[in-house]
Amino acid sequence: MIRVGVVGLGVISRFYLAAIERSRAFGLAAVCDLDPAALAGTGVPGYRDHREILAAGGLDAVIVTAPNDVHATVCRDVLDAGLPVCVEKPLATGLPDGEDLAARAARRDVALFTAFHRRYNHNVRALHEALAGRAPIASLTVRYLERIEEHVGGDRWYLDTARCGGGCVADNGPNALDLVQLFLGPVALRSVRITRDARGVDRQATLVLENAVVELDWSFPGEVKDIEATLTDGTVLRADMLAGFPAFKESLWHEYDGVLREFEEAVRKGGTWRDSGVSTLSIVDECYRRERDARGRAETGDHRHGGEGTRTSP
Repeated sequence: MIRVGVVGLGVISRFYLAAIERSRAFGLAAVCDLDPAALAGTGVPGYRDHREILAAGGLDAVIVTAPNDVHATVCRDVLDAGLPVCVEKPLATGLPDGEDLAARAARRDVALFTAFHRRYNHNVRALHEALAGRAPIASLTVRYLERIEEHVGGDRWYLDTARCGGGCVADNGPNALDLVQLFLGPVALRSVRITRDARGVDRQATLVLENAVVELDWSFPGEVKDIEATLTDGTVLRADMLAGFPAFKESLWHEYDGVLREFEEAVRKGGTWRDSGVSTLSIVDECYRRERDARGRAETGDHRHGGEGTRTSP
């Protein structure tokens, strides 16, 4: 049994806790959260500082589902303690931190595992299997559309660009980009268009990659999460991640079962484990860098690189 501690008991943690309870490989050993009320009723020791949960010992692995801005700090301390860590996407809010974590994990020979729950969705897996032996994918479209306020519960830090690392590109982007890489392998960014609200939060974005387009929206009236693959022979296949899961966030229950199953494998592989945590973070970083560059060109009147940039919505 892998004794696991969970750092961060916000809106996503309930899916992890339920998956741990169902798991044959993991057992919940301790939890950590700044809010003492969140620690009550878990049935295991609770701590308000991640350094305390590490110092207490008795852990074989750690799951980090704290706000994005502390991912790097918590994961760094976990890795330096010699423990494998599963961290909610994004791996970090900045590419240098993500690269540093990957290097630390390799040096310590422990797994740094980034949780991209959508790759374990039943309908996504069925599409992936259906494509085996078919004509190559000519183009792929991943849509990740929702009204963010309906999904964050009390975790309002999602709407703080400093704590989230940005907006829809920083937080939903990694899940969508991971799916692109699941189906196509490594891809390069060609162009990006970002729309921000009056507070500077990126609410919509279109990312054009090699043979793929990612559409992100945090202001969508409802929820759409799907993948459409057009093959070179003209065949179009699609996966609706929400089909068969009518209740709000219902699909996440089985997806986090998948996260834990693969984290178990990562724990066994140790420092040789590799996922798309750094590569997706690299594309997110490039999106924001290109946006900044486009804004700078617009301010100086240089419009030679059209098709990229930002605009502001009311």
